[in-house]
Amino acid sequence: MKIIEKIQEKQKNLLEGRPITIAFLGDSVTQGCFDCYEKSDGVIDAEFHPEWGYVEIFQKMLHKLYPSVPLAVINAGVSGSSAYGGVCRLDRTALAYHPDLVVVCFGLNDTNNGKAGVKKYADNLTEIFQKVKKSGAECVYMTPNTMNYYVSPKITSEAIKALAKDYKERMTSGLMDEYIAAGKAVAAERGVPIADCYSLWKRLVNNGVDVTDLLANKLNHPDKDMHFIFAYELMKTIMG
Repeated sequence: MKIIEKIQEKQKNLLEGRPITIAFLGDSVTQGCFDCYEKSDGVIDAEFHPEWGYVEIFQKMLHKLYPSVPLAVINAGVSGSSAYGGVCRLDRTALAYHPDLVVVCFGLNDTNNGKAGVKKYADNLTEIFQKVKKSGAECVYMTPNTMNYYVSPKITSEAIKALAKDYKERMTSGLMDEYIAAGKAVAAERGVPIADCYSLWKRLVNNGVDVTDLLANKLNHPDKDMHFIFAYELMKTIMG
């Protein structure tokens, strides 16, 4: 990808131009949300540790590989966001920084809309990809992780158990698969590279790994160690 060419060129001419800028547009996983809990008023909230998330890990990887290159990383992940939310805030939270690369990761919250929402998800991604391309930046579509396949006995909150039952249905019914397949089809059609983390999580499932137990909240947030998968797969994608 051209982003690597830009990094290499910057490495040769450190005093020229602005820092290499990469923006991450996504949901709670991108933002750095981990465990969930029910507050006294019944509202479900999450613990935020962006320093543990894949955005931070990826940034550290790039600094390790290109230590002299000035790098600006924009984390535009917002908890609860969907691809539609990404469309609405793309300009002000990502493109306003004139990024060289925009990494787009949605799908988990989009499934709230059921089968009827699959086409809308694809349409929203299409709009994001088009706007990013028009801005002159490159784009990568990063597929999300899987959600829980069963209701973990480690969940004690009844409200969170209800969410777990709902998310389990989305996974076991194939609904999540439909969303990701639609997203990948749009990315392929638009020539957008795909960092296919979802396929890696599905491969773990097929090899007998309990991926539900690898989720910090036993719902949809990968634990601290599993964020490495996203950073590594993205690095592979941009380096070809």
